[in-house]
Amino acid sequence: MADRLYLSLWFPNFRLPALAPAIVSVLKQFGGAGHSPRVHAAAAYPISWNEAPVYQRIYEEDEVQESAPERAVAEATELLHDDFAYEFELRWDLWVAETVGGLDPTWKQEPAVVRVVGFGPQFDEGAYEQNGQVRVDFGLDTPFLLEEIDLDQVDAEYIKRNVQKLVEVTNLIQENCGISSRLLWSDSGENLAQKLIARLQRVN
Repeated sequence: MADRLYLSLWFPNFRLPALAPAIVSVLKQFGGAGHSPRVHAAAAYPISWNEAPVYQRIYEEDEVQESAPERAVAEATELLHDDFAYEFELRWDLWVAETVGGLDPTWKQEPAVVRVVGFGPQFDEGAYEQNGQVRVDFGLDTPFLLEEIDLDQVDAEYIKRNVQKLVEVTNLIQENCGISSRLLWSDSGENLAQKLIARLQRVN
């Protein structure tokens, strides 16, 4: 069963004015890993996720300068509040399998959504303590496990490529963002590395 995958990040001696620079730094690491760091959408949520966003913007394809991490984050956090969460959507390319009529899957790269969220310390009753001051939402773990098809050696190589992209971005964040700790986790609490090892052991 597909599981949602997150990377939670905590920063030392963190204060609210450091939130925007921290988000920008995390977004930029996707560029360092060969993906576009430009923001496709941004939103600001007050108090909790149950509230409607007080700020939203979707960037057009030709808004290249406006959607750069520095510009997009500065605009969304112009009204910086300690009980707000700031969400930024970007895309990165992952290998996906298409199966038609029971034939062997055809692999191609397609853009997948990643959401980077910065939490004010009072948002959702201090949710940052569990989620991190910044959290990366990689979406469902399907591209890293592809549990719905029987894998052969070729399929396994494409999954490994996706996992390598995940590892590369995570390592860049570790090296360049000044974090004090990080945690890769899922909604179910299952360990992705253990699931991946078990999955690859079942390769045909």
